[in-house]
Parts: sequence; C-alpha cells; structure tokens
Amino acid sequence: MLVRVQKIIADRGYCSRRKAEEYIANKLVKVEGVIIEELGAKFEEDEVVIEVNGKILQPIIDAEKHYFLINKPVGFVTTLSDDRGRKTVDMLVPARYGRLFPVGRLDINTSGALIMTNDGDFANLAMHPSSQFNKTYLVEIRGRFTPIDKTRLEKGIALEDGMTAPAKVEVVSCGISTSSILITIHEGKNREVRRMMEALNHGIISLSRRKVGSLSIAKLKTGQYAKIPVSIIDKIKETCIYNRDHNTYEKN
Repeated sequence: MLVRVQKIIADRGYCSRRKAEEYIANKLVKVEGVIIEELGAKFEEDEVVIEVNGKILQPIIDAEKHYFLINKPVGFVTTLSDDRGRKTVDMLVPARYGRLFPVGRLDINTSGALIMTNDGDFANLAMHPSSQFNKTYLVEIRGRFTPIDKTRLEKGIALEDGMTAPAKVEVVSCGISTSSILITIHEGKNREVRRMMEALNHGIISLSRRKVGSLSIAKLKTGQYAKIPVSIIDKIKETCIYNRDHNTYEKN
C-alpha cells in the first residue's frame, strides 16, 4: 500500500508526522538512498527503507503500540537526542519498549505530564490545534494575581505570534509576594504559559503540567511513568476527532 513518507516515519516510531515534515523540508530524509523533497511522496510502507537524519528506519511489521504518561523532572529536554549532552525524556522509559517519542513539548525548566508513544497517528492528532487537547498547568508566580489578570487570561493574551485562545483559570492561592494558579489551555505555542505570565508582568517561580486531557500525574512521583490503557487512548482520540470535525477551533 502506498503511504506518504512522513506517515511511514511516524508509524515507525521515529517522530511525529509534523516533525517528519520538518526533516523532509530540510532535506534530511532519504528513501532507498535518494533525498526526498516532496511532502506528498508515497511509498510501500511495508517494504521501503528510510533514512532520517542519518538513522536507518527498517520496515516494522505489526509493531505493538505503546502509550506512557511520564512525570518529567526539571532538567530533561523533550527530545530524543541532544548535542549539548543534556538528559532526554526517552531515558525515563525502559528501552525494552523501543523508540518512543514525546507528544508535544515541555521546556527544560518545566516539569510534569508528558505522553510518550510510538504511535505517530495518535501523536499527530493530539498535537494538532483543532483537536483542542487540554493541558493543565500549576503555575507559581511572583506578585499578586489580580481579577484583571484572570479576566485577561480568560479572554486571550496578545503574544508576538498572535492571540492565545481563552484559557480556564483557577486561583489556588493569592498573596502579596507570590500566587499560584491552575491554567488550562489547548494550544501548542512555544513556551506559551511562560509568555502569558510575562505579558501580565509576573515572573514564574515554578511551572508544572499537572494534566494532559484526563490524564493526571497526581499519583506519579517525579521521574516515574505509567502505562496508559488503550481504552483511555481511544477516548482521547474520539474527543480530538469530535473537536476537529465540529470546527470548534478558531484560528487566530
């Protein structure tokens, strides 16, 4: 069966489909030794040998899909390799499960909930803005969090790359010198929560993602992982597809 090369790369567990498209655009993908330059190029998924950024991806027949929730510690980068020698999130799940990649990102100074999988289709679906896959963060900030701050977050904050979508906000504590809030968003803008707080003139003391969708790290210690039941993954897929198909996402 002929399948687009970026989907084959994702299905073989190397990275998400979106990241595979970046590799293709940067001419880092070869099929049978030939550099691929078109995103629409199709090949036999069960036969073709692909090279991505120097890594050979052999055909995988009937590969088992794995899904894990990890509680990422501060100090780990959300990549599978790092040229600066920093710790990477794949170190948090045993190698016996094969090559797993993260669904979305958490910056090195942010801890908390992160899904890792070898299911490229699921990762691509969950990361797409139209899926509205919620992420909830616990943010400790400097200064008093005011009702005006809350209203601005709930209406959307103007960032350099556009307005943020309305956020859900719950005040956990509010003091003169520090405050804590829970904020739920569904976008994937780079360092979005940090930049939202900066726009409100609040420095961040700590930032932790507590939930992705319905998945919580409340019972996971820092650095621990838990297998996600397929039934939960199926529910996440259903919700994402429903959101996408009912056009509930509006582009900024």
